[in-house]
Amino acid sequence: MNRWQPFEGNNVILRPYYRRMIEQFNPTRGAALAALAEFVPRAGRAYTLDRNHDRGPEDRSNVSALSPYLRHRLLTESEVVEAVLQRHSLAAAEKFVQEVFWRTYWKGWLELRPEAWRRYRREVETLVPDIGTAEWSNDYARACEARTGIECFDAWVTELAEFGYLHNHTRMWFASIWIFTLGLPWQLGADLFYRQLLDGDAASNTLSWRWVAGLQTAGKTYLARPDNIQRYTDGRFSPTGLASFAPALAEPALPPARELEAAPGLPQGRVGLLLHEEDLHAESLPLGNAIVHAIAGWHRAADRSPLGCSDSVAAFTSTAVSDGLARASAHFGVDSAPLLESDASAVLAWARESGVTTIVIPFAPVGPVRERVDGMSAELASAGVSLIEARRQWDSVAWPHAGRGFFPFRERIPKLLRGQGIRTQ
Repeated sequence: MNRWQPFEGNNVILRPYYRRMIEQFNPTRGAALAALAEFVPRAGRAYTLDRNHDRGPEDRSNVSALSPYLRHRLLTESEVVEAVLQRHSLAAAEKFVQEVFWRTYWKGWLELRPEAWRRYRREVETLVPDIGTAEWSNDYARACEARTGIECFDAWVTELAEFGYLHNHTRMWFASIWIFTLGLPWQLGADLFYRQLLDGDAASNTLSWRWVAGLQTAGKTYLARPDNIQRYTDGRFSPTGLASFAPALAEPALPPARELEAAPGLPQGRVGLLLHEEDLHAESLPLGNAIVHAIAGWHRAADRSPLGCSDSVAAFTSTAVSDGLARASAHFGVDSAPLLESDASAVLAWARESGVTTIVIPFAPVGPVRERVDGMSAELASAGVSLIEARRQWDSVAWPHAGRGFFPFRERIPKLLRGQGIRTQ
């Protein structure tokens, strides 16, 4: 068993809450495919009618709960949408397909405006040292420890820690209460989510918090209302004392959107394939005529935050990478190896040992992996090792259209699907 995995022989090393997480989200492609097959029959009218209800962690039957798998591309967006549209018309499954494209839109938006991510990272790094001394420190501690006295919020904090997952509607309520009722810095709320969500994604997480705060769509905030929470939790919660007003936060304007760089050319000849946690379906990467001679993988989930990440996120990520390596090894008929370090020196040592001068990696979108890749590119090049990123057609086709709001992007979904060769009935 790969040493990254939280197992030793038949003895499971249980970190806090790991058992609850693994019961709902087994971090393998096999489990992801099983979850997709189970959801597909419910992806049409049933999903549309019931998707906004949060029945609690023991009943996720009204949503797909596929996001942890999509986030690491144990499932790809194209295969999920194609599976759904083989069973339902686009009109019937429109709401679910739009949810998949929301993730794509957020990633494209951030790819065109990376300063939003860099600004968030700088602000978190500035705020973290003040956690014990700032005027909001006690409120922050109570929020993170589920001691606010707001029953629903405290329950969601516990659920987040136990399962590494929250219903999408609940994430909006949580963020609104964090910002407007508790008066806490939105960046630290986003950081809490990013550290604990199995599907924590630099784009979706950061930009969704910005949207609730009134930064993403300037001046437009999201207010958590008690009646809305009561209705969509089926009466499980009926909070009092929530903010009744959500004044938008402000910030300096971001730089204009940049142009998406052209997709790199397809690799040729003998290459080493280096997997990372952003994309773990090596079997469908656009590798052209390249011959995969060696395979390695690395991850460093703790890069999500100056405060690291939860044990469950670390365990999920490491096991998912191990699963990706095993499948890639079987697919290409090449041995794979984990790299215990993710810096340039470790990658160079592996390349030299494997006898390759070209390394192919799945394209790394804006986020911690992008930062790692950018940090090592020059050193690899100076050592005579070229780094080629394999960007999927799904991203290359959709991301350039994320320059405006989601609604113009949404109108292009049928055309984007046809461009992927996906039948819409």
